[in-house]
Amino acid sequence: MNLNQIHNVYFIGIGGIGMSALARYFKAIGKNVSGYDKTETELTIDLQQLGIDIHFEDKIDLIPADYYPENTLVIITPAVPKTHSEWNYFLERDYEVKKRAEVLGIITKDTFCFAVAGTHGKTTTSSILGHILYQSGVDVTAFVGGIVENYNSNLIGNGKTITVVEADEFDRSFLHLHPDIACVTSMDADHLDIYGDKSAIEASFTEFADKVEDKSKLFVTKGLPLKGITCAINEAADFSAFNIRIINSQYVYDVKTPTETLENIEFGLPGKHNLMNALMALAMAKTFGLPTENITSALRSFKGIKRRFSYQIKSEKLIYIDDYAHHPTEINAVHQAVRELYPNQKVLAIFQPHLFSRTKDFADDFAKSLAAFDEIILLDIYPARELPMEGITSSWLMDKIDNLNKKLATKKELIQTVLESEATVIVTIGAGDIGEMVSTIKKALNETL
Repeated sequence: MNLNQIHNVYFIGIGGIGMSALARYFKAIGKNVSGYDKTETELTIDLQQLGIDIHFEDKIDLIPADYYPENTLVIITPAVPKTHSEWNYFLERDYEVKKRAEVLGIITKDTFCFAVAGTHGKTTTSSILGHILYQSGVDVTAFVGGIVENYNSNLIGNGKTITVVEADEFDRSFLHLHPDIACVTSMDADHLDIYGDKSAIEASFTEFADKVEDKSKLFVTKGLPLKGITCAINEAADFSAFNIRIINSQYVYDVKTPTETLENIEFGLPGKHNLMNALMALAMAKTFGLPTENITSALRSFKGIKRRFSYQIKSEKLIYIDDYAHHPTEINAVHQAVRELYPNQKVLAIFQPHLFSRTKDFADDFAKSLAAFDEIILLDIYPARELPMEGITSSWLMDKIDNLNKKLATKKELIQTVLESEATVIVTIGAGDIGEMVSTIKKALNETL
């Protein structure tokens, strides 16, 4: 498929974080871009402000009349049901219909591709790497799964020769990519509705890693069962971060590389997991050949990603942080970072479980992770692409949490329940529509200060 022959790109599910980055990309290179999504969000509003036409009804009549099979690419998200009338309209008329991952595969085939894989850490690592490359003057486009604060976008740069992409393991999407340099941050069990068990996930990551023939261009967290250049925190590895201090609320640390030691690197994102993400990005950038001063300068200036330990309120009386965490390992990372920064304060976690299948598969781990907070509020499970499962509810999950300070709340009850808490650190956690509630929670809390 030749993208140069495509004049129009139509998205079904244009408001998704990954889909919207592609929409921005095609708009930037001069294509006509439009699409459908189920609901209006901040992302769809941002896209409309770029001149992209979006509608929120599944109606064939709303598809632009001049989008013909010979000049139009249709991109779909896996979350769209097969009964979707617009999708079926395109299929029945032999339009070129592809998944987002397939389109990224086409784009990356003709570029030098950095691919960032892992069940956790993809968005942050690819954002840091994209920022380092862009700030170093590299001809790069980075497609990332979050809104990077430095750019207020999930697309960094508009380069033609080098790409940075998140290599998503969901539905084995990352096997469509053509990586020249890659990393694997983690290989925890997840997406068991797709894979069935952990061994199937590990086999898929191994297949992805094998796409990088030169193992000096594959970076892995030490301890993973993959051959590559190892990265670690406070232990021996090819790239190792050590002598870690917190100065003025940010990390300062040294890094041992295979050829030298870099001293006093500054990085502002809290949590050991973010140190690891920064180390991975540094290792890939160094191997690519970027000067040390470019890398350290970019790490120092990186502001973070919306919904990744994102401060909403930071005052002497109250801290409010929002985070996308939706897996027990990610919740543990949020807890570690909060406790490191605010060791003597009462912490309230507000959690919206994401997917019935994930809640069922990791219920005991979720319960253990959440119990570590001082106080917990559970919202109903966000279904996303799934139908309810009998017996799998937030009430069922709450019964497993070994902590007396726990409550269930509906979205309508949430603000009042939060205001009744005496916690001085509040964290909203989850990958569902809890992100749409952050501004309302922030407003209510600000009114109490």
